[in-house]
Amino acid sequence: MLDHKLNRYSMVKRYGKIVDTLIKYELGYLADRLKISEFRPLSSRIRKKGRIVADTVPHPARVRMVLEELGPTYIKLGQILSMRQDLVPMEYIREFSRLQDEVQPFGFADVEKVIREELGSEIKDIFEFFEETPIAAASIGQVHRAGLKSGEKVAVKVQRPGIRKIIEADLDIMYSIAGFAEEHIPEARLYRPLETIEEFESTIIAEMDYTQEGRNAQRFANNFRDDPLIYIPKVYWDYTGTKVLTLEYIEGVKSSLFEDHTGYGTDRKKIARTIIEAFMQQVYEDGYFHADLHSGNVFIMKDARIALLDFGMAGFLSPDMRSLLIDELIAITKGDTKLYIELLRDMGSIGDEVDVLSLKVDIDHLLYRYYGRSIKQLDTAAIFQEMIGVLRKHRVRVPSNVALLSKGAMTVEGFGALMDPGINMAEIAEPFARKAMKKRFQLSNITGGAYSDLYNWSRVIRRAPMKISHILDIAEKGYLKLRFDPHGFDRIVAELDAASNRLAFSLIISAIIVGSSLIIQTGQEPYIWGMPMLGVIGFVMAGLLGMWLVVYILRTGRI
Repeated sequence: MLDHKLNRYSMVKRYGKIVDTLIKYELGYLADRLKISEFRPLSSRIRKKGRIVADTVPHPARVRMVLEELGPTYIKLGQILSMRQDLVPMEYIREFSRLQDEVQPFGFADVEKVIREELGSEIKDIFEFFEETPIAAASIGQVHRAGLKSGEKVAVKVQRPGIRKIIEADLDIMYSIAGFAEEHIPEARLYRPLETIEEFESTIIAEMDYTQEGRNAQRFANNFRDDPLIYIPKVYWDYTGTKVLTLEYIEGVKSSLFEDHTGYGTDRKKIARTIIEAFMQQVYEDGYFHADLHSGNVFIMKDARIALLDFGMAGFLSPDMRSLLIDELIAITKGDTKLYIELLRDMGSIGDEVDVLSLKVDIDHLLYRYYGRSIKQLDTAAIFQEMIGVLRKHRVRVPSNVALLSKGAMTVEGFGALMDPGINMAEIAEPFARKAMKKRFQLSNITGGAYSDLYNWSRVIRRAPMKISHILDIAEKGYLKLRFDPHGFDRIVAELDAASNRLAFSLIISAIIVGSSLIIQTGQEPYIWGMPMLGVIGFVMAGLLGMWLVVYILRTGRI
């Protein structure tokens, strides 16, 4: 987790910006419900603003506009939420999917500084040439075309200076708001705000570590090393660090701009099929998948190979999770609702708050429509979308990697439809699914799984007497403790701390006033304006400190 440290003034100022933006897009009632309206700046309260959006602009669009205006951290949060169909209604998913984090590039002097600090050398000592104008710029970093001294052309991704501090500050506020919402707004608990922010934090931390993206690229390269059609750019580790990533520069054309096929030795249908097959290999065989295979991340090379780019968004599926997903496919084709619900339990998705009987009725209705169909007749992306809608309705938690897989599947399906409107994704997926099922029922895998289960149970049974004896010993000595998690107390402690500080400050000002009055009564020299100078200085200090306290109280809105 990030070490969140934000001074009080910066936090109040940022809260004020959030409140102002919500009011600007006529979502001020959210600030009231979250109890942050008090942070609205005094200048904003005095100055009346006109309407920014018309009444006809739908609520989801307004929320998207708020995220865009609040900056990179909130844009990234919206992009993450666009993958969580189990948490967010589809009308918001569609709006959040439109969020773009393309921003103005930062200056070349900052690029030089980041590279010097990260790689320990000047640009001219590492690169033969380095283009000052970036070929792409986003909120976290930007990409420059360059050439190494050895002659290779590379794409250098450089992180935006100061972006980590901005994200840390915004995360502080997000945690504060999420904690309050989860504690005081019952309907907000459905969306599990604290859990969502924790997931977002881990995602954005990983995205800010460019070595992680480099490892992702290297792993994909290893998985596709024998594929003659898929190409993964090389990572230059000698010129890569946490804030700088150097990859092989791909000479080619974006698949979205791939209109003239002459000289490329391929066509749109072949491109679509190759990418979908590559995705199915990642899901069913490798357990490691690229979750953002849209047309901008797929390049067509001159030798007809297809290069995959941008490895910041990748998902991992353990063998157990892949086995569960295959079981889900079996349950869907057989219409077995009981099996499907048991699989959800195995995933840890069903909590005490879920009405299992009501959930079973809705899943029965959904599975009835797909009962008896072969795998190639199933529209996987559509089933994912429908099923997640049912799960969201019943407050069933979906693991983040499964939600990411759903997003990845829909992105790939969208890419396939763009390149070849007549393509059948399910038909391409069928042989991969059948191969995975067949592999599961091989004698070697069955006996291996049985041996592993037997060993684990024998270990549990062997250790049980010792564990029970240890618990009884602790209880007998009176050391058995119950852990109490004071959830939501942080905000109360902070409020009491601020109140006590203001009270102490007020007492100090009062003491200065009383002391100054006594000095003036004594008539002690030297004089200024006909009065004892020490007394006058005391009154001036008390006045200045009192004014500062009043301004602070007005700025925080706590009058």
